[in-house]
Amino acid sequence: MTEQTIQLELDDSGLSPALPVPSNPRDQVQDVPYRPVGFRDDDLPTALERCATWLRQAQEWLGEPVDVLAVHLDYDDRKGSPYYDVKLLCNEEDLAGVPIAMRNQKED
Repeated sequence: MTEQTIQLELDDSGLSPALPVPSNPRDQVQDVPYRPVGFRDDDLPTALERCATWLRQAQEWLGEPVDVLAVHLDYDDRKGSPYYDVKLLCNEEDLAGVPIAMRNQKED
């Protein structure tokens, strides 16, 4: 069996530069295995809508469903912080674009 190397273009945090970013400045892709992609807002339906929009965009970019291990809901009642924190725990290989690179390699 031969081992093949896949070339990925990644930014400093290990993500594909082409990965759609959450649209609201309160939302972010964080740094851990099964990276939490967080959506923070004082209004839970709004946070969930942004989460769903980002997930659709990421799946369209990836060309397949994003591997989401869990959805986590937390609260932050510190003054000045958005109250709701919705997090998708996503496979970091998906966020780096590995499935895209593998498909591109098969096409070559």
